[in-house]
This record gives sequence, C-alpha cells and structure tokens, in this order.
Amino acid sequence: MSSDLDLRDRRERWRQLDGDAARARIETLTADLNRHGALYHQQAVSEIDDREYDLLYRELEVLEARFPDAVLDTSPTRRVGAAPVSSLQPFPHRVPMLSLGNAFSADELREWEARVDDKGKLRGGLRLELERAGVDAPDMLQFCVEPKLDGLAIELVYEDGVFLKAGTRGDGHTGEDVSHTLRVLGDSVPRRLVGPAPHFLSVRGEVLFELDGFIAMNEAREAAGLKTFENPRNAAAGTIRQLDPTAARERPLVFFAHSAGEGIDADEVQTHSGLLARLRELGFMVHPENRVCHGIDEVIEAVERIGEERASFAHEIDGAVIKVDSLALQEVLGFRTRTPRWATAYKYPPPRTRTRLERVDFTVGRTGVVTPVAVLAPARVGGVTVRNATLHNEQQVRHKPEFHGGLRVGDLVEIYRAGEVIPRVDAVILEEGREDRPLVVFPEQCPVCGHALVREENAKESEKVTWRCPNTLGCRAQLESAIQHFSSRLAMDIEGLGQKLVEQLVDRELVGRPSDLYGLSHGALADLDRMADKSAANLMQALERSKARPLQNVLYALGIPLVGESTSRDLSLALGTIDAIMAADEVTLTAISGIGPDVARQVLEFFADDRNREEVARLRASGVAFPEVVLASVDEVGALPLEGLTIVLTGTLSTMGRNDAKKGLMALGAKVSGSVSKKTNFVVAGEAAGSKLEKAVALDVPVLDEDGLALLLSGVVPGAAPA
Repeated sequence: MSSDLDLRDRRERWRQLDGDAARARIETLTADLNRHGALYHQQAVSEIDDREYDLLYRELEVLEARFPDAVLDTSPTRRVGAAPVSSLQPFPHRVPMLSLGNAFSADELREWEARVDDKGKLRGGLRLELERAGVDAPDMLQFCVEPKLDGLAIELVYEDGVFLKAGTRGDGHTGEDVSHTLRVLGDSVPRRLVGPAPHFLSVRGEVLFELDGFIAMNEAREAAGLKTFENPRNAAAGTIRQLDPTAARERPLVFFAHSAGEGIDADEVQTHSGLLARLRELGFMVHPENRVCHGIDEVIEAVERIGEERASFAHEIDGAVIKVDSLALQEVLGFRTRTPRWATAYKYPPPRTRTRLERVDFTVGRTGVVTPVAVLAPARVGGVTVRNATLHNEQQVRHKPEFHGGLRVGDLVEIYRAGEVIPRVDAVILEEGREDRPLVVFPEQCPVCGHALVREENAKESEKVTWRCPNTLGCRAQLESAIQHFSSRLAMDIEGLGQKLVEQLVDRELVGRPSDLYGLSHGALADLDRMADKSAANLMQALERSKARPLQNVLYALGIPLVGESTSRDLSLALGTIDAIMAADEVTLTAISGIGPDVARQVLEFFADDRNREEVARLRASGVAFPEVVLASVDEVGALPLEGLTIVLTGTLSTMGRNDAKKGLMALGAKVSGSVSKKTNFVVAGEAAGSKLEKAVALDVPVLDEDGLALLLSGVVPGAAPA
C-alpha cells in the first residue's frame, strides 16, 4: 500500500529522538492532541484530518512506551473521546463504547493479525484458551471487513422491541442523551423492531448525511442567503446535538448499525457477520459493503477494494474496519485499556484533487503570527467546495520539495481534505512555462499595519521559522483578535460583543486594548451601528458581570501564548492569586502538574513585559476582581478526607486511567502533583513506573500500589490511625 514508505520514515524519526527531545515532543503532542480532541468532540470542528490525528496519536504512543516516566496525566492515551459539555443530559453506557486501534499500511495489518493469531504475542496460548472455552481453533483466522463510516457514533437502546433512548459516545463511558433527535430521524431508526426482539437491546452505529442530500441542502441554504455547512460529519454532529429536534427531522440524516452492546444472545449468532445479518433482520440499515475474509491476504484485498470504490459510496467513509469474525474468539482476545484486541481500523490517505492557485493572502493572528493562505479556484474535494487552504509558514511556501522551488501564482496544485479538515496544498504539478509565473514572496512588513516583521526561529526545530508582527497594540488585526478572545465564552464571557461590534469599536478608536472595554459608556455604545438603547444596556450589564469571572477565566482571557483553558485552571488552582502567578519562577511553574518548560517560559516572558503587567493593573482598576482561589483548610468543618495531602501518580494503572484517578483524588481534597518532593505524602506507582518512583524511594516517600490507591479513593489514608 502507498502509505507504507511514509510510515516507515515517520517511525525512523520517532526512534531518533533522544530523552530530552522525546519528553518535549510528548508535551507538545499531548497538548496538540487534547486541543484537537476538544475541538472535535465538543465543537464538532477539526483542524487536521483523521489520518494525521491518528499518526500523531501513534507517535505519542510510541514515545510514551519508550519513556513511561514522561507520560502526562493529561495524555489522550488515558481516555476515550471527550466528556460531554452541552446542556444535554448524561447518557451512561452499560457496556463501554471503546474506540479502535489504527493501521496505516499493509505491513501494520499483518502485524495486527499476527498479534491476534497464535503466531504473535500470545505465543501459542490462544489455541489453548480457545480449547478451554470450547471453541474450535481455526487453521486460518476469519475476519469481517466493512467500511468505516465517517459520522457521529451513537448507541440506540430498545426494550421489548420499542425504541427507548439514544446517546452519543462521549468519553466511552458517558455520552449525551440525544433521544429527542434520534426519534425523528426517519426509518433508519426503527421505532419498533421487526419480529421477535430481545427484552433489552443496545445497538451501536453512526449517524451521517447522504452526500447527495447534503449537497442539495447546502445549495438551498446558499440560495436563501444562509451560511452553508463546512462538511457532512460536523453538520451531522451539530444537528444531532441540538436541543430542538426540528432540524434533525428535516435534514437527510441516516443511521447505520455496525455492532451491538447488549442483547444479542451468543446462541443466536456466533459471528460478527451473523450479527450484522441479525441487525438487518430487526429493521436496521447495515452498510452493504461488508464481506467475510479468510486470512490477512483477503483482508488486505478487501481493504484496497473499499478504498478504490469509496468515491462512489452514497456516504462518506474514512477507512475500513477489520474485526475477528468469531464472537467467541473476540471474547477470548478481550480488550486493552481503550481498544479491543480483536478489531482495528485501516485509515485511508485523504482524497485529493487539482485546482489553480489564484493568489496567496497573508493573515495576522492574535499573537501577531503571519500565516500564508492559498486562495484557490473553487474545487470539490472530500464532499465540500474548497476555496482556501492553509500554507502554515514561509518555509513551506518557499522550500517544500513538492513545490519545486516555491509556489507561483497560477500554479496547478494538488490539494487534499479528509471531510472535516482545513484543506492543505500538498504539491505543485509541473507544467510548461511555469517559470514565467510570479513567485510568491513572503512580506517584510505586516500586511495589516505595515510594521516591520520579526523573524523568530524555533528553538527545537531550526528549520521552522515564524514571522511575527511585534506591534501588539498598534496592529488592528491583533487588537481585534485579542478583544474577541478576551470576550469569548471560556474567557470573560461578554455576551453581545461580536466581531462586527468589535470592528466598530476599533474603527472609532473607542477601544485600544481589552481593558478599554470597561471604560465604555452606554451612550457611546448606543451610538454604534445596529445598536439601540436595549442592546447597549445589555452589553453594559454583560461587562459588569464579567468583572467577577473566576481567576482561571481571567487568566485565559489575557491571551498568554500556550496557556489554554486547562493550563489556566492548573495555574489558578496551584498558585491561587494573580500576584502569585505573576511572581512565580520557572521552578515553581514547572512543579505544577501539566506545565512543562515551554509553557513556563511563555508565562515568564508574558509577565516580564511591562505592557502586560500594566494591562493587569488597568483591569484591576476597572473593577475586574481576579478572585483568589481558596482551598478548604483541614481544620474547617466538613473538610474532605484527603485535604492537605499531596499525591503523585506514576506508571500505568491497570484498574483505571491516571486521569480518572487524579480526578477522584482531587474530588476528595488531595493535591495531585506532577513531581516528587519532600512535601509529597504518597506516590502511587503502577506498571513501568520510572524516575518518580526512584526519587520517592530516595526521599523516603511512602509508595502505594493500586490497593493503596483504592483505599485513598475510598477516603482512607493508608497508615493513619483509625478515627
């Protein structure tokens, strides 16, 4: 398969990373993957395609396996999906909805097959286990291969054959109840099952758009002057999670079943392919392109065939799913922490098309970074019409080998897009006379304010250069972005301060920095376009309410580079006040769980700038409270059982993920730290515990196993005298 070479190159780069570089890379990958995961699961937005996300995830898994002591508590390898965030009610899964492992090449499919066969890591034990389970061990494993539908994962629940409820996957254990939208979806979600049905049945599958219907819907929206949807998957996720089911009833969405959680008796069906047939008999839609394969060679052939035919499918797919067909064998093989051993997903490279480069625009972001954006002749790829594509930085524009000496206006370019992603320009197609076209040149001055740009070289990757406009307060683009960030929901949550209003405030020089918002008057606001007395009064009230926002939100609003919502919370909980955060040194900052050297350096540099300290002072003078975070004292009535204890988690826990353990300990009052010191009360050590365990032994800090952790989570302090 074509992706084998690319994967081998990546693996070689991963192996070459040394200890410090690998630890830094683990921090970067953890932060990036968490951000992409939050965008996808909470906002139905993606900035990278599934394949690239999965390759980054694979890289993190490889590096964490090599450096287990560097694994962060926030690592996405410790969880499935993301927790629900909307106002929808929780939907607990009686059987967890786990995600699948991934394969990117024929070689990886063979490696996976070897692991489930008795030739692989089971070292012959599989055949014996099967015999004990009363299952005949096959000479050649049998698999079921089916398309991997690119939609929203859903579980439907039926009682006595009648639809009861439905929920999203969420974090795999708890999703969001979307019964109200699934009830109106159409015939693909049966209200009553066909024929005799189990007393209780849970069916898993995907909700997705029919592509023809999606295109027609977007054309109708465009004709009506409405904003069109970015892509089918995100539109499906947004539709299903709406509180009002009207849109779900009117849009061309369908549900395809692909598995069952509970209810199909083992005596009734013995194979996954038989399960699909049974689901079809009960009235569910099952994708017709599934087939049973004998041995891995047939699997690879089936995967390639689906890849060749996917452009003709009525629905979007992003891969193929391969499952051991025998349900008894699936049970014997079991699960890892977050994935089944008996199934994997093959991810196809994203679809590509060719179009013309009309020009390159240069945009300025909130932090002043100048980013080139390719403006393209409209082209359809991955189910949507593409007009713009990211080019990342100057190095890509000028030196990417596939651009043959740099981009030129009028070039025929190859672009790719995997459904939900921002499109990318991947290569230039060489044509006669290309050298006569004008070369794209990176500007020396800011395209917005005209200030000379500053060249910043990445300390870890010297070939990555960033051009930044240093005119922080004088650059209109940075100012508008900073104000919009400051007023956003996760920051100061100033309702009514939209983009158009911000542009007017800057145009009329009413606001020159975020703190100026608190000096606005009712009269000045009411005088703006599309603003009346009531709108002005509402905005004044929103500004006043925002002054009491929690410390973590105000800290996030300041816009410190690399300091997102999670890091703002960690800083606030660890240090308690804005003064303590501004005064913290590198040692103090890096001792906080989840904060590495790069983040610490950005915090230090931000508060070393007098302009930023002045902005904090101006906000305080305007009435912004910067509320202190006060933790309960152990002497207070009703103190939590672990209040005052500092605990460090290290290694792999077999009974739960470290993030779950951390949440449980914190809920009982403990502080969970990322580093061991003399002030640490306990270190909980799982498998492959590394340097933290060694330091605990050296400092004579008590070390607990998972039984000790269980005591802590029950509110009992090991070794303490009974009350």
